[in-house]
Amino acid sequence: MTLRLAPTDALLVIDMQRDFLPGGSLAVAGGDSIIPGINAIATKFEHVILTQDWHPLAHISFASSHPGKQPFDTIEVSYGTQHLWPDHCVQNTPGAEIDPRLQIPQAELILRKGFRRNIDSYSAFLEDDHTTPTGLAGYLRERNLTRLFLCGLAYDFCVGFSAIDGARLGFTCLVLEDLSRAVALPNSVEETNTHFAESNIQRINAAMIQ
Repeated sequence: MTLRLAPTDALLVIDMQRDFLPGGSLAVAGGDSIIPGINAIATKFEHVILTQDWHPLAHISFASSHPGKQPFDTIEVSYGTQHLWPDHCVQNTPGAEIDPRLQIPQAELILRKGFRRNIDSYSAFLEDDHTTPTGLAGYLRERNLTRLFLCGLAYDFCVGFSAIDGARLGFTCLVLEDLSRAVALPNSVEETNTHFAESNIQRINAAMIQ
């Protein structure tokens, strides 16, 4: 199968930040290996959008904000189960920077998310209460961008949540599986794939795009 791009397509590059890459505080294994492929595929798109995790100090998702808790524990909060992580992507720190090896100067928008202290935000569309919008859907609709290709970090969290929310909001979403990497907590990849199937989200490879 090959896919031909249209002017109504957009590439969403999710959270390619230093803290999520090898050597970072919440490194995703192999996260740096997808950078050349993302740079290459981005040149085929007329429209590219980047996202950036942008947490304040003492963010609700940080294990350090919850005495006695460790990274990768879970807690219950007002909007459901919250995974706890090492401190990461703190505003105005080097770890929050988009890695300079990502070379996409034509990107039209950098969308920051997760900047509210008391709510996390995996999705590029909605905070984790599933009701507070980031504004991305409105931006895309105003620009008449209807089909979205997603890649980046992490497949089973921010990429996955973004694709699922995008599909729920009426966009056609396709995930570039070979240009994403997963945190791979127990069952997280399997659950993500199940949700993709339920939401009619295609998993594709970059070579399929013409």
